[in-house]
Amino acid sequence: MYWSVAPATLHPAILEHTRLGCSLLPETADPGRRILAAALAESYLLAGRIEFFDIQQPERASETLLRALQSAGEADDSLLGSAILAHTAFIPGWAGNRNGAVERMAAARTYARRGTASAEFWAWLDAVEAECETRCGDTRAALNLIIHAEDALAAGSEHATPEWMDWFSAVRLAAFKGNTQLKAGHIPQARTTLLHVLDGLPPESDKQRSVVLGDLAAVEAADGNPQQACHYALRALDQLAITPYATGMDRVRDVRRSLAPWQNEQCVRDLDDRLYDWGTTVNALQR
Repeated sequence: MYWSVAPATLHPAILEHTRLGCSLLPETADPGRRILAAALAESYLLAGRIEFFDIQQPERASETLLRALQSAGEADDSLLGSAILAHTAFIPGWAGNRNGAVERMAAARTYARRGTASAEFWAWLDAVEAECETRCGDTRAALNLIIHAEDALAAGSEHATPEWMDWFSAVRLAAFKGNTQLKAGHIPQARTTLLHVLDGLPPESDKQRSVVLGDLAAVEAADGNPQQACHYALRALDQLAITPYATGMDRVRDVRRSLAPWQNEQCVRDLDDRLYDWGTTVNALQR
């Protein structure tokens, strides 16, 4: 699910693809119907990911992911259904609704057990739940889930990971871990983890790179190093200028709030000059 154009630009094309699939589905018989339904579910999942992570429209993403789940049901694809359900858990999880996130993750794990989930798939489910727990304030539970995910990856399994699941790896798991360590106040550990992640990210992980740089900036701000925090935040903005990503921009804005005690320092003023240009200022006021 990597792309070479901006996700917000790609989004209308994906939705047009889903409209075509919806028009063809009633006229298609098995086994072609199940193949088409699975492709439709993957397209809706991609659209939902863009709506939630890239342009931050959770209500719209919720509707799109429901359509994805319905299509996965038409395809009778349990693993695809599990992945979609896990994505829906992000919506209450990021809003601080732990009960809603836990319920959706329980459903996602149930669907995963019906299929042939790989070790990587199980580890990703742990990582999703860990992020939801982190957002809801239980970093201890989150770190335990990440340890479980690391163990699952180390053990491996005989099942292959689906081709459509291209958004997760051991490096991505470490990125989850670094953010949770940061939120837990484990600053030296978070720094070490995130620096390893930054070194290990593949070249095409532009969006994740902006998030990791934002987290490293937050680590330095938490450790009382405003100059280094601004250094990483500016690097994140450089990346965001190439690959816009709302989640990455949120990380930078959070860092700027944490730099309030040093707002008269030149490094923070330089960050403000970059952060509050015309485009980012108008975008921030629209949200």
